[in-house]
Amino acid sequence: MSQPTPRKAVVLVSGGMDSAVTLAIAREQGFAVHALSVAYGQRHGSELEAAERVARTMGALAHKTVQVDLRSIGGSALTADIDVPEQGGEGIPVTYVPARNTIMLSIALGWAEVLGANDIFCGVNAVDYSGYPDCRPAFIDAFEQLANVATKAGVEGAGLRIHAPLMRMSKADIAREGARLDVDFAQTVSCYQADAQGRACGHCDACHLRAEGFRAAGLADPTRYA
Repeated sequence: MSQPTPRKAVVLVSGGMDSAVTLAIAREQGFAVHALSVAYGQRHGSELEAAERVARTMGALAHKTVQVDLRSIGGSALTADIDVPEQGGEGIPVTYVPARNTIMLSIALGWAEVLGANDIFCGVNAVDYSGYPDCRPAFIDAFEQLANVATKAGVEGAGLRIHAPLMRMSKADIAREGARLDVDFAQTVSCYQADAQGRACGHCDACHLRAEGFRAAGLADPTRYA
């Protein structure tokens, strides 16, 4: 008897630990993974090299990187000449990139329609995160509603689902889940200002969250520091 064809899914892969675990979860659930990265003008281009490594070594059937110039509008320490703070302060931090997740999910939505995929995965998280408004359940729910009224697949097809499996996990939970799924965290880059070799600064909010996650999970931290 022939095996059923796996369902296709588009998985947003940034090169960080969260998206690597998300890709592993999608594969464990039986999806044929098509990895999507977005070069949006971020200052830390080494994360895109990490995304390619993650997609290649973790069994994605395809990996696509799409260019979007968010640096042309700026407004973020990741896309403009604004210093990356060592610790997050009150309110939404300067590392928030305006409309980034909306744009990334929109590109993923377009590719999903072309592929005939009804499922999109992203690694947003509302527990140990930096206060970004586009990392909350309300945003994911609203985008899924949008997807199903703005596309042919939503109107005439089986509908589209946005999966955010890490949404309610702590960083320690994510580290443990990655260990369970044999994710090689040494391949990932989370730092907001990693150098060209992908080595982390050890001082920014992303570095603090990542290091604390491994510590709280009781796991060795494989991060390479500059």
